[in-house]
Amino acid sequence: MKKLVLLFTLLFALSISLIGCTTTEPEPAPPADNEAEEPAEGGTIGLVVSTLNNPFFVDLRDGAAEKANEMGFDLIVLDSQDDPARELSNVEDLVTQGVDIILINPTDSDAVASAILAANEAGIPVITLDRGATSGDVVSHIASDNVAGGRMAGEFIIEQLGGSGKVVELEGIPGTSAARDRGQGFNEAIEGSEIEVVAKQAADFDRTKGLSVMENILQAQSEIDAVFAHNDEMALGALEAVKASGRDILIVGFDATDDAVSSVEAGELAATVAQQPKMIGSHGIETAAKVMAGESVESFIPVDLELITQ
Repeated sequence: MKKLVLLFTLLFALSISLIGCTTTEPEPAPPADNEAEEPAEGGTIGLVVSTLNNPFFVDLRDGAAEKANEMGFDLIVLDSQDDPARELSNVEDLVTQGVDIILINPTDSDAVASAILAANEAGIPVITLDRGATSGDVVSHIASDNVAGGRMAGEFIIEQLGGSGKVVELEGIPGTSAARDRGQGFNEAIEGSEIEVVAKQAADFDRTKGLSVMENILQAQSEIDAVFAHNDEMALGALEAVKASGRDILIVGFDATDDAVSSVEAGELAATVAQQPKMIGSHGIETAAKVMAGESVESFIPVDLELITQ
C-alpha cells in the first residue's frame, strides 16, 4: 500500500512540473491610440466647369486633374453646360457631398453669385478660375490678365494693318468677365488709332455661332480688314465664313487651343493669345491645398500670356 501511495505522489509531482514548463504565445498588445488608424491624406476638391464642350475648359479640367492626382486629392468635376441654373445645382451637390473646397469657372460673372453664396453659407471656401465673380465671398481668383490679352490682340492688329482699317469684334457670352475684360483691353489698344470697329456682336464663345454671326456680318459689311474674336472657337468659326466668302481678312483669336495653334501654323488664323488653361487648373489645385492647410493666399493669381503667331 505504501508503495502505491508513493507511486501516485511521484506521478502527481511529475505532472505539476510538466504543466509549469509549458508556454503559450502572448497576444499582441493593442495599438496605442495614435497608432490605431493612419491619418487621412489629401481631401476632396470640387471643380465646377462652365462647359466641357469647349476645348479650353477641357484643358483647364485636365490640368486640375493631373495636379490633384499628383498631390493626393480626390477631385469631383461637374459640367454646368453654360447654364447658371445647372451651375447652382452642381454647387449644391458638392455642398451635400461635403467637399473641402470648391473651384468654379463661372458661366456668368453675375449669375454665379447664387452658387457662391450657397457655398459661403455652408462654410466651404470658393476659388474662381478664368472668369471672375462680381459678388460672393471668393478667397482667390486665378486667371490670365484678360485686359492685357485683349490689348495684346489689338496692338497686333494695329501693327498688321499699318494703323488703320475696319475691324469686327466677336464678343463672348455677355456678362462674363472674360468677354468684358478682353473687349476692354482690345478697345483700349485701338483707341486713338485709325482702326474702326464696324461691327460688334456676341457669338457666345461658340464655334457654330461664330460662323453664323460672321456670315451675317460679311453680308452686311463690304469692307472688313480684320476680326478680333474673344476666343478661338469663335475665331475658327469666323475663319470658315471668311474662307467661304473668298475674302482676305486677318483673324485673331484668344486661348491658343490646339486647333487654333494648328491654324496659325498653317497660315490661316493670324494669331491667338495663349492663356495656358492647364496652368490655370493646376494653380487652382495648388491654391486650394494652401487654403485647406490654413495658409493665406493672394486674392488674384495671374497666369502669363503669350501671343502666338506664325
